[in-house]
Amino acid sequence: MRPDWHDATQTPMQAMPEQGGEDLRDLIHRLNNQLGVILAHAELLEAKAADAAQRARAMQVVSAALQAMSLARAIRSSMAPTE
Repeated sequence: MRPDWHDATQTPMQAMPEQGGEDLRDLIHRLNNQLGVILAHAELLEAKAADAAQRARAMQVVSAALQAMSLARAIRSSMAPTE
């Protein structure tokens, strides 16, 4: 069993605490952190790719992770500020 800190079988709504301890901003922050991990690993794969095809696939993952991180930032910044 993997030492994950969360239950991967939960949907995002099930993972949200019911008492309001974590808001949507926190979830977006956690998503961005996970995208950062994906990005770092994809960049390592890109750097160590044995051939152009592997490098191209890793570059696609890097590009997608960067786009997803940008989208997460845009969503977070478009939200009303918390008090």
